[in-house]
Amino acid sequence: MRLLFSALLLCVGLLAGAQDQPPAPDQIGYKSAADADQKKTLLLKDFKPVSMLHASAHAVDKAKFYVIDVHNHVNDAARIDDHMAPEKVVEVMDNTNVRTIVILTGMWGDKLQAVIDEMVKPHPGRFMVFTQLDWSKIDDPQFGAEMAAQIRDSVARGARGLKLLKDLGLGVRDKAGKLIAIDDPRLDPVWEECGRLRIPVFIHSADPEAFFHPTDATNERYEELMEHPDWSFYGRDYPGMESLLEARNHVFAKHPHTTFVSLHMGWPENLDWVASMLDKYPNVLVEFGAREAELGRQPKRTRDLFLKYQDRVMFGTDNSVSEEMYRNNFRWLETSDEYFDYWGAPGQGRFKITGLALPNEVLEKIYHKNAERLFSQFHPGSTSAVPKGVQ
Repeated sequence: MRLLFSALLLCVGLLAGAQDQPPAPDQIGYKSAADADQKKTLLLKDFKPVSMLHASAHAVDKAKFYVIDVHNHVNDAARIDDHMAPEKVVEVMDNTNVRTIVILTGMWGDKLQAVIDEMVKPHPGRFMVFTQLDWSKIDDPQFGAEMAAQIRDSVARGARGLKLLKDLGLGVRDKAGKLIAIDDPRLDPVWEECGRLRIPVFIHSADPEAFFHPTDATNERYEELMEHPDWSFYGRDYPGMESLLEARNHVFAKHPHTTFVSLHMGWPENLDWVASMLDKYPNVLVEFGAREAELGRQPKRTRDLFLKYQDRVMFGTDNSVSEEMYRNNFRWLETSDEYFDYWGAPGQGRFKITGLALPNEVLEKIYHKNAERLFSQFHPGSTSAVPKGVQ
């Protein structure tokens, strides 16, 4: 009996030992390799997995309806993107069914005039340009009145709206070094003048939610923030994202006769909040420039919102002009394709998107009808139509 018991123990021990050994070369094992963690040395920037899904892919070479891109910076006064020959821009537009591009960063004075002379006048109906504020004058006692006069001059030259960058609330400071709040009363004459002239205010406030969190292993936009560390607003004296958006909402409420466009949807990671904003402020529209990634990864919620607020959503890209860029956006809006790359992936996060397959009547509104209604006071293709009270 003792001999039998010893033999059993020996067999159990040998079996346990065998389980701890790596499988033979031709044997399939069930435990992780002992050195697995040490072998995981591939850099994140070099990780480019190819999906094994056999999913439908539908190319959309031209938009189903002509498009007005309400958020672009091509050949702008600030030279945000590299200069592109205007004829080449028009060629891309013709090849993709983009009728008009709105150049938002037109600045003012001679720089604004240069954009109008290069892009708007030679190509009637193909380009519009917006003006901006001169923050170097923020400490002037009559800042609001000065900027209202500057806006009148810009509109007389051919500007069709006012653009506010995210530096309002995050970058513009007075001579004491204090950040200027979005709802600073010095700006009230600006909002009122835009309402009087019936020109829209396109306003970018805050930024992706991840930019207000620590840049660590939990941040879904870690790679982007490593590439652009100055885009992180975590810490220091920056306001929180929600406080920035609430300050902007105060402006919406205080100036109900001015039309505002919340750029980048406002808070695309929280579409319930976007819906609430649209419900509260009937003078506000949205556009989705550079937020295809955020919206495309939540297709059901995005589609529901686009259907419900179909008269208040506009097409924008906020990307360098190219045929491939536009076609990627058209595929997202028009098809039901699943699990494909947003434009610029994985720059804004390692996730895929799904097409919205929007119905034609909604698609046409988003592509151009809502923008045409917004700019209805200006005769199509004209740079000379000036609102009453400008001169």
